[in-house]
Amino acid sequence: MDDVTHLPTASDPVTTATDPECHPLFRQVPSTVEFKKLRKRLLRETRQAIDDYAMVGRDPNETPPKWLICLSGGKDSYTLLAVLMDLKWRGLLPVDLIACNLDQSQPGFPQHILPEFFERHQIPNIIVREDTYSIVTDKIPENRTYCSLCSRLRRGILYRIAREQGCEAIVLGHHRDDALETFFMNLFHGGRMASMPPKLVNDDGDLMVLRPLIYSSEADIEKFAKAMAFPIIPCNLCGSQDGLQRVEVKKMLQQWERETPGRLGIMARALAHVRPSHLHDGELFDFENLRPASTSDGAAEGEAEEPCAASLAMTANLLDLGTK
Repeated sequence: MDDVTHLPTASDPVTTATDPECHPLFRQVPSTVEFKKLRKRLLRETRQAIDDYAMVGRDPNETPPKWLICLSGGKDSYTLLAVLMDLKWRGLLPVDLIACNLDQSQPGFPQHILPEFFERHQIPNIIVREDTYSIVTDKIPENRTYCSLCSRLRRGILYRIAREQGCEAIVLGHHRDDALETFFMNLFHGGRMASMPPKLVNDDGDLMVLRPLIYSSEADIEKFAKAMAFPIIPCNLCGSQDGLQRVEVKKMLQQWERETPGRLGIMARALAHVRPSHLHDGELFDFENLRPASTSDGAAEGEAEEPCAASLAMTANLLDLGTK
């Protein structure tokens, strides 16, 4: 494993601006208009997700909740930490934040990187070392994927830490593209329509799991992490495995986005606009008792037939061609 990956490289000089009035993470950042727009967009999307899914309690008289921000050392979790810290600094997030890194004892893991990062940027933190690496590599054959067992072990430890720290939620850096990949993984291999929820309660019912970056694209997060020059620590466990099904799904989605820019955004919006009456799950919609209405128009209230968006687009194209 490389000791650490820095983005950008020293050969790519970036003009920075110094702002002593912001959070220490942002004291020196690129001064370009592009970066300012990117930072603003990530802040806006994160605030929107927090509001849309009521991630923060509404009672101003309550003691501020505490969130455990799970920091792996990858671009997603660094961006999550920076955006939440920025929102809190601006007075837009009434939550106490503590960063947590779970050192899983992977060989060559640079243990000094995150403590130095936390200290330099004045970030409250806790670092816990648990040897899940040996468990995963012992239990899972080399030709099988490590992700499932690794994530279960990691999640259980993070739940314990959150309880010990008095947190009401653990906060993860999953983004829009992760949610879409999970949707298609479930569709292709699980025979169900499900994705990563922005907010859920754990099985024990005592902690929430939050994903405030659920509206943000991986492309934006990657650009942000590069501009901020976060000391990225690559994963040498799942990141070392080739041919993962999730990797194939990611390639498929990226190809779709290249062919039709903006498609992933449209697909992500679909996850929040579900019509149970137009699917096939009898537990979500009462097909058994569905009957024609007695109204004069013969349509059941609120369940009018909805045309297919793809067919509408094709018809529009045909009509367009016919007028040329």
